[in-house]
Amino acid sequence: MQFDRTHITSLFENATEGFVVADSGGEIILVNPAACKMFGYEAAELVGQKVELLLPAKYRYSHVKQRADFYEEPRNRVMGHGRDLHGQTKNGDQIPLEVSLSTYVKDDERYVIAFIVDITHRKAIEQSMIKQQHQLENVTSEMRKLNAELEAKVEERTMILKEALQRLEQSQEELSEALDKERQLNEIKSRFVSMASHEFRTPLSTVLSSASLLSKYTTSQDQDNRNRHIDKIKLSVKHLNDLLEDFLSLGKLDEGKVASLFHEFDLHELLQDTIDEMKGLAKKDQQIIYTYSGNEVVQTDKKLIKNILINLASNAIKFSGESASIYINCKVADNMVQVSVRDEGIGISEEDQEHLFTSFFRGKNALNIQGTGLGLHIVKRYTDLLGGNIQVESILNQGTLITATIPINKNHHGENDLSN
Repeated sequence: MQFDRTHITSLFENATEGFVVADSGGEIILVNPAACKMFGYEAAELVGQKVELLLPAKYRYSHVKQRADFYEEPRNRVMGHGRDLHGQTKNGDQIPLEVSLSTYVKDDERYVIAFIVDITHRKAIEQSMIKQQHQLENVTSEMRKLNAELEAKVEERTMILKEALQRLEQSQEELSEALDKERQLNEIKSRFVSMASHEFRTPLSTVLSSASLLSKYTTSQDQDNRNRHIDKIKLSVKHLNDLLEDFLSLGKLDEGKVASLFHEFDLHELLQDTIDEMKGLAKKDQQIIYTYSGNEVVQTDKKLIKNILINLASNAIKFSGESASIYINCKVADNMVQVSVRDEGIGISEEDQEHLFTSFFRGKNALNIQGTGLGLHIVKRYTDLLGGNIQVESILNQGTLITATIPINKNHHGENDLSN
């Protein structure tokens, strides 16, 4: 059964590949619609032209010799293996191509058929894959850098902790004069070891597991998974840093290296800016309601006041549920600054309130909530440095009100300051 010429014509006209037929002189004698569309020409514009018309100008001269060599030793072959081929459209654009050549003889004349595929889309995909590979390499590099920084910071803070523990051991001889003081010291050390082992284990485990999982996500479709684990690592590192900063603050206080430097500043502006920063830590739908009354310009230690508010507001956010309100009020009157923070959180039992300002103390209802047990202890120490006092009112499961009252002494110029 002979193959109907209609089928051959249909194949030529409807093929998605470009077909270009050239004679032994390199002149185009036949071109299909796909090739015309690919290069932006009408068929009549191409027939009779040299095939070099479809090449970028810089390759045309050398191609004439390559074409002559091919006719001297003709054979069917795939062009472009191991190197990039490009064509040039009528409007001058260059497009990446894949070209296969076939040759045949008719009436003693040799003809060449070029099968042409536009691989622009494929090249775009390859470039995208290369770009994604570079991004993955950058993420891997950042992870290595992050791990190195984390290790360095943990090592640095570990030395600080070791020094703090050494100071605790030294003070044990003094506390051993009274059995009650010795018992208190042992309880503090026990709470510290328990707290440190728990608080450090969780974020470090998260960093380790997320870093291990990152190596398994190697394709562009895994980018969301990579981002999720990178965010987990960042949050865990931030939590570790917060823990270590608490230990560092305690160490400086114990060494007498915290100075109370009095100068004039806008207290209302300071508190407002600090509260705006704290809003980023708020849980879903939590509101921070801030009120202020009295003179705005005061004279006291700006840094210690800010640290006191950060500690109190952080606790209120931490120990309150979603959608809860946190009330921050500042009142300046009679040469006193009174800053109060009230929450609607889990509250503090009367039994625990007696030990609230002890270092490393955690309330029984807060053991499953992240923290060092140093926040209120540090607040109390800062308040004492400023010559003030702190009061706590709390009802279990209803909320807590903490008020710091600090004197304003405009004649104070740092006589209580300690050297850094």
